[in-house]
Amino acid sequence: MHKALRAYGEVLRLVRRLPKDTRPYYAKYVRENFVNYREVDPNDANAVQELLNRTYTHSLWVLKKYSVDEAAANKLKEICGS
Repeated sequence: MHKALRAYGEVLRLVRRLPKDTRPYYAKYVRENFVNYREVDPNDANAVQELLNRTYTHSLWVLKKYSVDEAAANKLKEICGS
């Protein structure tokens, strides 16, 4: 689950790149989703990797939506192994 915590921190850093008026919404959205992830068995590598992949994919979608360069998510890509 260490990877998940690192991913969470990196996603929050990405939220800071979004327009100011959208940041509170996405910060709350991210937190709620990661809280739901605690239900996943940390010993199930496939489930954890699937969630990390979803995290990366959703993050890219939001960055594209607000015209933020995808390169900003390179560190997240490394963490998630995508």
